[in-house]
Amino acid sequence: MSSGTVANAAPSGGSNDVGLEEPKKMTREDWRKKKELEEQRKLGNAPAEVDEEGKDINPHIPQYISSVPWYIDPSKRPTLKHQRPQPEKQKKYSTSGEWYKRGVKEHAVATRYRKGACENCGALTHSKKYCMERPRRIGARYTGMNIAPDEHVQPQLTFDYDGKRDRWNGYNPEEHMKIVEEYAKVDLAKRTLKAQKLQEELASGKLEQVNSPRHQWGEEEPNSQTERDHNSEDEDEDKYADDIDMPGQNFDSKRRITVRNLRIREDIAKYLRNLDPNSAYYDPKTRAMRENPYANTGKNPDEVGYAGDNFVRYTGDTISMAQTQLFAWEAYDKGSEVHLQADPTKLELLYKSFKVKKEDFKAQQKESILEKYGGQEHLDAPPAELLLAQTEDYVEYSRHGTVIKGQEKAVACSKYEEDVKINNHTSIWGSYWKEGKWGYKCCHSFVKYSYCTGEAGKEIADAEASLLQEQPREEEHMTKPKTLMEIHQEKQKEKKKKKHKKSSNSDSEGEEKKKQEKLKKALNAEEARLLHAKELMQVDERKRPYSSIYDSREPTEEEMEAYRMKRQRPDDPMASFLGQ
Repeated sequence: MSSGTVANAAPSGGSNDVGLEEPKKMTREDWRKKKELEEQRKLGNAPAEVDEEGKDINPHIPQYISSVPWYIDPSKRPTLKHQRPQPEKQKKYSTSGEWYKRGVKEHAVATRYRKGACENCGALTHSKKYCMERPRRIGARYTGMNIAPDEHVQPQLTFDYDGKRDRWNGYNPEEHMKIVEEYAKVDLAKRTLKAQKLQEELASGKLEQVNSPRHQWGEEEPNSQTERDHNSEDEDEDKYADDIDMPGQNFDSKRRITVRNLRIREDIAKYLRNLDPNSAYYDPKTRAMRENPYANTGKNPDEVGYAGDNFVRYTGDTISMAQTQLFAWEAYDKGSEVHLQADPTKLELLYKSFKVKKEDFKAQQKESILEKYGGQEHLDAPPAELLLAQTEDYVEYSRHGTVIKGQEKAVACSKYEEDVKINNHTSIWGSYWKEGKWGYKCCHSFVKYSYCTGEAGKEIADAEASLLQEQPREEEHMTKPKTLMEIHQEKQKEKKKKKHKKSSNSDSEGEEKKKQEKLKKALNAEEARLLHAKELMQVDERKRPYSSIYDSREPTEEEMEAYRMKRQRPDDPMASFLGQ
């Protein structure tokens, strides 16, 4: 009994572990219903399960994720709270309204030392170790005098991604009203000064009031001097409005704002000037096209509207500027203190004098060489265009080879005479070739220096060629009479042929007999080999001699023929009658 009381008292002692009992085993019916409900939830026919917070649980989530283990708390329902971010682990950020305080007034200065304050100056916001004041001979802790005010400690703000990049965070909109009021005061001061100036001019008689019906009723004419003076400031600001309104800019005279558009509408984009993918490269990031887009089209760079960034870079005064800079560097290395940016005028004069001296030196050097060696007559020769009949004129051809624009270039001639036509010929010697012979194309004549016969010569040449082709055929049909000697020789040849045939027949009969004997021997050997192989196949493999079936000798033609004759073919319908 005592043991039973002890056993019953054990669970009562752990009052906190009431819910740690293992779950009861489900019956087969309950298990089946549970599975059917899960299937219906997955198909969407049954409502989803709800957790303790009232949120639906996805039926496709596994049970080991959504259900709470029985040893933790079997009374809890399935939930996904443990899968969501926990609020105690979330990093807290400052709100958008929080910012560092500026212009904070100093606190009231203490009159006596406070416990925990700085021993040197008496401020509560730091200790003696971090005090920035000059060390006193006797600290404020002991004297209680000249206690420094407490510094304002700025809050430690932590912002998220958007808070760190908020440019208006900490801005006070009331500060903008100060700027508005300041501008209003300046405008009011301008108006008062202007009115005072007008009164002074009227009093001195410089301005005369215009009497008109509008002045009688208290109105002013639009073109009056008074209205123009009142709007003088606006006129000064708007006088260049028409000039500013140009392509590529948007100018509003009321707002005084100038906006540069991305591109002038009349301009053509660089990448649209030549759509060939192999043309000049266009860099979309820098919007640069250094090479000429019309390079492969045959257009002159001076005629096109845009020839690349490098063309602009190497045209105009750019080259002369680079040459001047190079001259400045070389002159500075040789001791002349010149600089392109510091002394541009001095450098330009020095460069001009240098070029004049250089040309004079070259001319003197040329004259001295000509005086010493001679050769002035070669320098006075006519230009190369006249000597070689070649120029650099632009010529444009069509697809058929005719000249469209410019003059056709002359063909370079050799030192020999060319295109010389003699004896009434319309073509030169060598313009016609046939059967390894050269001739004239105009008359098909193969005789050099002959007289041209024209079309008649062509007909005669064609007729001769046809006759030459017919002659061999006629010779074949015509047979010449044979002599007695030729007839005797032919008879002797026929007799020799007959004797040779007889001897060859006798030789062939002997060879056939030999072949038949060899074939019989090969057939007998093949039968013996097959019988021997059959006996060996019946013997056990362990008792069979090594390499007993194979032979290293190359078979002869008779043996191969015997093998083919004795070989058994299963697909042959007469195979069963071979051994009979």
